[in-house]
Amino acid sequence: MAGGPALRASGLAFSRSGRPVFAGIELALDAGGLLQVLGTNGSGKSTLLRVLSGLLPPAEGSVSWQGLPVRTGDPAYLQSLAYLGHADGIDTDLSAAENLRFAARLAGLRPSPDAVRAALARLGMERAMQAPLRTLSQGQRRRVALARLALIPRTLWLLDEPLTSVDDQSASRFHELLDAHLQDGGMAVIATHRLLPGGGGILELGDATALAPA
Repeated sequence: MAGGPALRASGLAFSRSGRPVFAGIELALDAGGLLQVLGTNGSGKSTLLRVLSGLLPPAEGSVSWQGLPVRTGDPAYLQSLAYLGHADGIDTDLSAAENLRFAARLAGLRPSPDAVRAALARLGMERAMQAPLRTLSQGQRRRVALARLALIPRTLWLLDEPLTSVDDQSASRFHELLDAHLQDGGMAVIATHRLLPGGGGILELGDATALAPA
């Protein structure tokens, strides 16, 4: 739809075992846009991200990307999307560098060793790039997972509590990465318990009102 928002959700509702999780969600996001999703545990933040990613179908309403309906497994949407859930999605028997190379291959990319090192450096993990993930702390593993965002270009980030177990210095590195992504015309929907710097819109589940600019 010419002139419309890149990502739009209209009248989204989701129920689990017959109990409503959320209803009436409206949001619109375009290039450079950030939407922070707030709410208590169990309010549906993670579920909303999974619906937006196409991993779960909504009970009601619709999600569209670039004016077209989002459907499960839609390759065009998946090529535009980076989704990071509570689980880091990494293999603890592989090194940090091997995990990034594997993720890049799944995305159809063949990054150079320098590109992998640079991505890990964005999160301060270049010195541990050859260490097996099982030897690293939970915060370090999270930083490796976040480094995939720096290596694999995706327009839309859907991130669920990205700073879990991450220290303040590493959080600042993530904020710099996020700022660069938004300035380059990317967009992000981030579920969080605490507001991140950088503004953007706010959706507090329970209110079912998104303040993200179209």
